[in-house]
Amino acid sequence: MTTPSHAPRPAAPREVRLVSRPVGWPTHDDFELVASEVPELAEGQVRVRNVVMSVDPYMRGRMSAATSYAAPYELGEAMQGGAVGVVEESRADGITVGDHVLHGLGWREVAVLDGSAVRVVDVTAAPASAYLGILGMTGLTAYAGLTRVAALQEGDTVFVSGAAGAVGGAVGQVARALGASRVIGSAGTPEKVRHVVEDLGFDAAFNYKDGPVSAQLREAAPDGIDVYFDNVGGEHLEAAIGSLRLHGRVAVCGMISVYNDTEPAPGPRNLARLIQTRGRIEGFLVGDHYDLAREYAGKAAGWLADGTISLRETSVDGIEHAVDAFLGVLRGENTGKMVVGL
Repeated sequence: MTTPSHAPRPAAPREVRLVSRPVGWPTHDDFELVASEVPELAEGQVRVRNVVMSVDPYMRGRMSAATSYAAPYELGEAMQGGAVGVVEESRADGITVGDHVLHGLGWREVAVLDGSAVRVVDVTAAPASAYLGILGMTGLTAYAGLTRVAALQEGDTVFVSGAAGAVGGAVGQVARALGASRVIGSAGTPEKVRHVVEDLGFDAAFNYKDGPVSAQLREAAPDGIDVYFDNVGGEHLEAAIGSLRLHGRVAVCGMISVYNDTEPAPGPRNLARLIQTRGRIEGFLVGDHYDLAREYAGKAAGWLADGTISLRETSVDGIEHAVDAFLGVLRGENTGKMVVGL
């Protein structure tokens, strides 16, 4: 006769859903944490228990119903975003139980996906979270923006806004690795300014809260800049246009300063200067440049191994704190990539 086991059953996995579309700054009332239903696997699918997920500024745009480059999140359904997890069950060729995989169904503890929608990653070479940051979309964003959009040349002077953030920090490090002669960053606290210079190797940085960005940029780059990588918009963009050298380039990746505005922000007042400098402004999405992924991955792995680039993260534990982490990104509370351990 066997004795029945009284071991507790694992709790149902949870997911974060959007329940209302934020107007202005999002609040916790716009989200809910609920138990998720995990379907049985079909042929070709895998079940993944997520170990780490990403929260990113672009997600704010997907909370709106407005037409954009990515489909809006559906109300009452789990949101999406980058995640790395461990395969618990597989009916997909080439993917085995125990593999770590990168995929796009974050904001939940367990995901079911087609095998074609995941990529196996090597967590013995780098932490799982690195594939959400410097070795993943974050790093590729920096590389594509610098090389293809801004046409970075050896010897260029580069200015990066939001330099202590995930993309901004990657931009500065990748720019130096590619031969930029001077890299300047802006950040929002003295601690972040120190981090950008001492830890990430920027040549100079300033706190944009200490005074007009244009004046601080001129002090840091008295001879002007060749490339501006924009993560902030607003005053930063206007200051950069004012400091562009002849044939200067601006790569617009994000404009976090206006994401929660309820009225359109005024544009830079000095766009006419682009005529004088023959300057160029171009917005871009990393999704248009995935053909560079293999090229970047090869370079980045070497840079990470030899210390040319480093991994810096801000981590929050538990899916119940994922919304706090996301709001923290919008407030600039992160240094480096913000990730949520699950």
